[in-house]
Amino acid sequence: MMEFIDKPYLRWFTLFVTSGTLLCCALPVVLVSVGLGAVVASLNYNIPGLMFLAEHKYWTLTLAGILLVFMAWVIWRPNQTCPTDPNLAAACQQAKSWNQRIFWVSGVIWGIGLFFSILLLPLRQLLEL
Repeated sequence: MMEFIDKPYLRWFTLFVTSGTLLCCALPVVLVSVGLGAVVASLNYNIPGLMFLAEHKYWTLTLAGILLVFMAWVIWRPNQTCPTDPNLAAACQQAKSWNQRIFWVSGVIWGIGLFFSILLLPLRQLLEL
């Protein structure tokens, strides 16, 4: 099980999935808000996967959130050790640093998608904007 957890493709997959939340949920709202609704219509017509993600935004955001929680556990789980060899230890520390950067970028992307797709409209209605 631990060999599967430490694979780098899992980290990039998480970044890819959270980027999907940005494309499906945040980008269309931002473009329509600044008057570029025709661009959104064109994107939805030319990239059919965007419509699927937008129609299933709750599932998309939930899957991305679960992956982020799992990746947080992978990155900050207890009893992680780096090898004692100096070269391998340096590579291990560099990999941990990159893992944390990818995680935080993914988390910010997920948060932007969550805000624009779920929280923005109720917040605007509450503030009567």
